[in-house]
Amino acid sequence: MAETYTDFDDVLPHVGEFGKYQWGLFAALAPFCANMAFVYITQIFLTLTPDHWCHVPELERLGLDQEKRKALSVPGVTDASGAMEWDSCRVYDVDYERLVREGVTKANASWPTRECKVFEYNLIDTGNYDTIVSEYDWVCGRGWYATFAQVMFFAGSIVGGLLAGYAADRFGRLPVMVGTNLVAALASLLTYFSKSIVDFTIYRFLMGLTFDNCFMMMYVLVLEYIGPRHRTLVANASIAIFFTLGNIAVPWMALALKNWRILSVVTGVPMALSCFGYFLIPESARWLLSQGRLQETISILKSIAKTNGHTIPQQIIKDFEMSASANGESEEAASSSTPTVIDLFRMPRLRKITLVLVFLWMMLTIAYDGHTRNVVNLPVDLYLTFTLAAATELPADILLVLTMDRLGRRWLGFLCMVMCGIFSLVTTAVPADSFWGVAVSSIIARFFVNVGINIGLQYAAELLPTQVRGQGVAFIHIIGYVANMISPLIVFLGNLAWFLPSAILGVASVLCGMSFLLLPETLHCDLPQTLQDGEDFGKDQTFFHCPWKLKPPQGQARTREVNIEADNSQASSISKRSTKKRASVRGAVYRSTIIKKEDL
Repeated sequence: MAETYTDFDDVLPHVGEFGKYQWGLFAALAPFCANMAFVYITQIFLTLTPDHWCHVPELERLGLDQEKRKALSVPGVTDASGAMEWDSCRVYDVDYERLVREGVTKANASWPTRECKVFEYNLIDTGNYDTIVSEYDWVCGRGWYATFAQVMFFAGSIVGGLLAGYAADRFGRLPVMVGTNLVAALASLLTYFSKSIVDFTIYRFLMGLTFDNCFMMMYVLVLEYIGPRHRTLVANASIAIFFTLGNIAVPWMALALKNWRILSVVTGVPMALSCFGYFLIPESARWLLSQGRLQETISILKSIAKTNGHTIPQQIIKDFEMSASANGESEEAASSSTPTVIDLFRMPRLRKITLVLVFLWMMLTIAYDGHTRNVVNLPVDLYLTFTLAAATELPADILLVLTMDRLGRRWLGFLCMVMCGIFSLVTTAVPADSFWGVAVSSIIARFFVNVGINIGLQYAAELLPTQVRGQGVAFIHIIGYVANMISPLIVFLGNLAWFLPSAILGVASVLCGMSFLLLPETLHCDLPQTLQDGEDFGKDQTFFHCPWKLKPPQGQARTREVNIEADNSQASSISKRSTKKRASVRGAVYRSTIIKKEDL
């Protein structure tokens, strides 16, 4: 009788693929999704730059109100619409006490000017919310301070991605989940005590170490215990609902708290509290298996089965034990010849696909982060527009679930990113005083980039061969973190002209959309397993290949979701089964922090 191969996904239906236990895990994702929003979004509101101009103490002592002080002391010009544009960084260098005694109420453009030493801020337009920028005068000559701190946040994310990936494989997922959330909480609480750009930058770097990782470990754990049929729903619903709510909450928390220091503390507390999940959430079953801790894995599975009202047949457990033992032996034999990410560049066609994926992901991350941040530069109500833009995450994910496995990745990605680029450029053409024109065009652009980045997340995981998928996706994501360091600099250009960031992001989005067309389609295709499979993948496709016109092949063996953590551990055993991996991997785990030791 032929040997029966039983892996973790074979056992999962016997414990319940989506029962009470999994619903509990899904609910447990909520605080971690919120933490991700707090880590990523809060820094935007810590460093908001209100409208500002030079403060003249003499005029304030003489009892002049704000508008009269500006009219007499701040250089300004009238634009085409008749509105006054004030110089934010210079002031007239004159004897103001004499001018007031003489009854002068308006400045003369011929007066000499000097740079500001002290500033006034219009906090009314920001809901009287005081930021670190307004408290420490990080404007004009020091206007780059906040941008530099945000760049260092992404520098920290590069280091954090590498450290968390290693630590997760060495010590397990739960310790890293707790560790990253504690670091995030500590960095957020320490931010309260920031007194200089040095302090603030250090704390931003520490916060960057936790970016993605404070959420991703929990995300991985939940998806591991949910059956393939439901992973798409859980993977998208958790982000669409919980992450979106976190995004929406941050601006209104800032508006309610009125102070950047209090905001940093309030958003840091949930990160510390979420660490109690260590006592409620099971360790990664796949990691336990990789460490030879089979009985702990079986104990967890039995606990899940009990909660869901199931019983695991003894024969299934026996087959699982035998297969895990055999798979461990085959892993040892194959470990000496495991390919590396360098092998992706040895074959001409695979090298082209890899380079296009790198470029695509760089443009995607710049466009996504840039659109998220650039709301602060738009001449619109910040809190309302940011909320509406953040809310587009939900319909974007719904659209993706409904269309991607019908229309494919290539043309849908092209369409969404080109549309994002078009509406970004439309934003620059809309008159600055047209609130709804600017708001609507920027929100639509944000909607399309939300769809695009989710397609890009999946595309790389499908196109790269199983043998190097973990390493390859990690490499591409780290390059994306590097590219993310550019987006705060692009947004900083809004200090020169509010429309410049939108124009640059529009061009980046169009280039990103065009790069989708340089890749082969993966819908209805067997995913590449070996390097040679990757080299040959898509050779039979024409440029105008349309997957929605084709029917998916019938009669194939059971399709499995691709789990990057499991890919390399199962690669040597795939030949034992007739199972073929077919797109989609929607909802599968493919983030850079979850890679095995041999992938590092």
